[in-house]
Amino acid sequence: MSFYDYTVPAPDGSEVSMKDYEGKVVIVVNTATGCGFTPHYKDLEALYEQYHDQGLEIVDVPCNQFAGQTPGTDDEIHQFCQLKYNTQFPQMKKSDVNGENALPLFTYLKSQQGFKGFHGLAAVAMNVMLKKIDPDYKNNPDIKWNFTKFIVDRKGEVVARFEPTDGMKDVAKCVAGLI
Repeated sequence: MSFYDYTVPAPDGSEVSMKDYEGKVVIVVNTATGCGFTPHYKDLEALYEQYHDQGLEIVDVPCNQFAGQTPGTDDEIHQFCQLKYNTQFPQMKKSDVNGENALPLFTYLKSQQGFKGFHGLAAVAMNVMLKKIDPDYKNNPDIKWNFTKFIVDRKGEVVARFEPTDGMKDVAKCVAGLI
């Protein structure tokens, strides 16, 4: 299967096909409204505004699997993102990204780009925290925390994975290189 064979649920219960994004550069990200990384929304929106007309799309999948940091309803999440960060890209239905109820899209993304470690200033703190949760976390492709970003090129290839500790400038550079 390819990236374009997957769907994700929208808040209204419909399915959004990744085929709708064929020929575009796509950021697929699991998000949270009450996380230390939530300000990534600001940078994601800036990327969206800068590159949307050139073919950038963002698939925002709120997820409550990481310390319960997305407790609201889909409507509350949407309102928060619009009011706090003026997001223009759509939020999908709150969904799981790991475990038996994980969206198949995320299972696919993780199979294409596994976990390669944390970087940046918050890396040490993330390593300490995750080692307590899962001593073997470094050896599986699971999403480790909110705001893990997968970059898909115009051909549907998953070309990069950025952990939440990676700088948004690195994400922007990757996107710019694909636009």
